[in-house]
Amino acid sequence: MMKNGWLRWVIVSLVALATVINYIDRGALGFLWPEISRDLGLSKTDYAIILNVFTFAYAFGQSIFGKIFDWIGTRLGFILSIVVWSAATMLHAVATGLASFTLFRALLGLAEAGNWPGATKANAEWFPINERALAQGIFNSGAALGGIVSAPIVAYLFVLFGSWQATFITVGTMGFLWLAPWLIVYKAGPDAHPWISDAEREFILTGQRSAESKEKASYAPGAGEILKRPESWGVILASMFIDPIWWLFVGWLPLYLAETYGFGVTDIGLYAWVPYVGAMFGAWFGGLLAQNRIRAGWTVNRTRKFVITLGGAIMLVSLLLTIEAATPTIAVLLMAFILFGFQTAIGNIQTLPSDYFAGSSVGTLAGFAGTAAKLAVVALNFLVPIITVRSYAPAFAVGATLAILTVLSIWLLCRDIKPRQPRTT
Repeated sequence: MMKNGWLRWVIVSLVALATVINYIDRGALGFLWPEISRDLGLSKTDYAIILNVFTFAYAFGQSIFGKIFDWIGTRLGFILSIVVWSAATMLHAVATGLASFTLFRALLGLAEAGNWPGATKANAEWFPINERALAQGIFNSGAALGGIVSAPIVAYLFVLFGSWQATFITVGTMGFLWLAPWLIVYKAGPDAHPWISDAEREFILTGQRSAESKEKASYAPGAGEILKRPESWGVILASMFIDPIWWLFVGWLPLYLAETYGFGVTDIGLYAWVPYVGAMFGAWFGGLLAQNRIRAGWTVNRTRKFVITLGGAIMLVSLLLTIEAATPTIAVLLMAFILFGFQTAIGNIQTLPSDYFAGSSVGTLAGFAGTAAKLAVVALNFLVPIITVRSYAPAFAVGATLAILTVLSIWLLCRDIKPRQPRTT
């Protein structure tokens, strides 16, 4: 992993750490909801409303921050994003009802959205094409690790301080602490960073595009041209179909455990981390598998489609089995396989913008895909309270359908996956 230098791996590790903090901040609401709802008299419908306000803001924040990162760069983009979302997390402590929670949750969603187009852009800037899926897997493992540690951390802080307000303030400070190493380490891109070795700079910059298409490697079309291409819609639709599977667990796992098994904050903390262990291993597996296949001589096209299809198949089987899960232990273990498959696929889907385009187009397409994905999550969040009156089995069936649609989007719309060229007249 340290071949030709180490700096790029430090950069992606810092982005992964920001993602851990991102998931602790966003997950706190769900884990603390039993206490919040009891204190403030809020309902499951209120929770769905707050969750959807967050998701709406998150959806549009993807496109907004995709542009912001293209305008001001990766370094300043992450600073802006994490400062705002950390402050928004701390403001949850002064919420007194539905209106204030939705306001602070909207601000949190808008700012947290910047983490994803920012990570995609950092990946495109700092990694050659054969390492991008692995780098994206390391970044995505931050989301998984955040899911693993957020439940026990939030539960511990709640027990330590005895109030959900103090818990929100404490987790909100983590983002501000992250700024120190980021400001020290991320001084510039690989072309101008004072710490990078000549060997690493050369390795990154000469490997930014695959050998099969060196001539047109710098094509960066505008938003209008991006949206005219079927492969862009393949990326957007695949993101739209797969993302609700992840958010089904991020948003609703604590309530599933509370409603199905009568769990409180402490019990949720003991179980809710298990699925994210599978997610973490899936993030590494998907990245390493893609890297291995490309080094073995597979084309990027064959590699991406194979790994995404494998991840989709794992999700499909595991989601169908979860419908019949008899105990909380079996349920969370099956969910670990679901999120393993999700992360196996999503890391390769998220590299597609940089596989097709260059420069500012990467953040733009990643932002479009993120917006579409979060709008789909909004639809799922409205649907979940309706279809889970008796059990959560219908929600898992919806997830299985989405896994199939994800793979179909890639195979039908993402034709040969390689850098695109300007259209000729």
